[in-house]
Amino acid sequence: MTLAIGVDVGGTKVAAGVVDSHGEIIAQLRRSTPAASPPRTEQAIADVVTELLARYQVSAIGLGAAGFVDSDRATMLFAPNLAWRLEPLKQRVEERLGRTVVVENDANASAWAEARFGAARGYRDVMLVAVGTGIGAAIIIGGELYRGRWGIAGEPGHFRVVPDGRLCGCGNRGCWEQYSSGSALVAEAREFARRNPEGAIRLLQLGGTPEGISGTEITQAAREGDPAALRCFQTVGSWLGQGLADLAAILDPACFVIAGGVSEAGDLLLDPARAAFERALTGRGYRPYAEIKAAQLGQDAGIVGAADLARQTTAPSSLSSGRSEPGSCMRSTSTANPATNAATAQNAASPGIDQPATVAKTR
Repeated sequence: MTLAIGVDVGGTKVAAGVVDSHGEIIAQLRRSTPAASPPRTEQAIADVVTELLARYQVSAIGLGAAGFVDSDRATMLFAPNLAWRLEPLKQRVEERLGRTVVVENDANASAWAEARFGAARGYRDVMLVAVGTGIGAAIIIGGELYRGRWGIAGEPGHFRVVPDGRLCGCGNRGCWEQYSSGSALVAEAREFARRNPEGAIRLLQLGGTPEGISGTEITQAAREGDPAALRCFQTVGSWLGQGLADLAAILDPACFVIAGGVSEAGDLLLDPARAAFERALTGRGYRPYAEIKAAQLGQDAGIVGAADLARQTTAPSSLSSGRSEPGSCMRSTSTANPATNAATAQNAASPGIDQPATVAKTR
């Protein structure tokens, strides 16, 4: 059995695991990320890998990092939540370990894991959309990760869905993640509670004040059937589905995998997303519909994908072509019209459509 180490490096944690060829994690470690210091972050990576190497013999080491990885998979060009700017990450970690490492974008690693071992197993054309603080994504075409010319493909959270809309952390306005992310969900609930406290009684009971409402309280209230919380998921899910329809018009994947913290709400998010997707899809009623599925591997996906991609560098292959992609149904649909908040109606792409009042961070 061939073992590999995968490391998932985010803004708050460094998680590493030993992964077998079936995608099973047999040992795992976590450390806090000293995000403000590239050398200390790189040392934290080296420390967890060294500890695992003392216990297991592995054939490869892979790092999945949140940020823009160059086309050579060696340099972190930019990381929104870490201090990496043109950082030669591969070189720095290899110097500390004395071993070869493979560097990959964290969303790419997660998408690869879901396609190999999780929700998208059996598909060769897949898009993973990670709905968290912001929106991250990864693209698999014909069983191969698509990275783009410069290595940074798969950032649809920053395509603009509302001209001159809400200010985004990337510096532009009206980005998709301003309307369909964890930050958007929270901002929508807080704004509603401020404007209509009588209609947000349960949310305020759970959160105390509008500013105390978080994703956890919104999800709990929605599962209890609270109308205000369900409305928030309807708004964010509708924006998610409309964005997926736009992506389907460009990439035509067989499957969308929805990952990230907000995806843990399950059908509270996915049901309105699927409905909006069907309403907004170009050629609806005359073409197959992509599956929209919740991720299966959760927080382990980055570790599993980074390890497997590193293993692939010694025995490269694409996703198995021996599986057929499940068929999809033709359905009748209507015009898209995502539910939103009147506070930003003047910025809407279509007159009269409200939008969630939110300013989200980049992931």
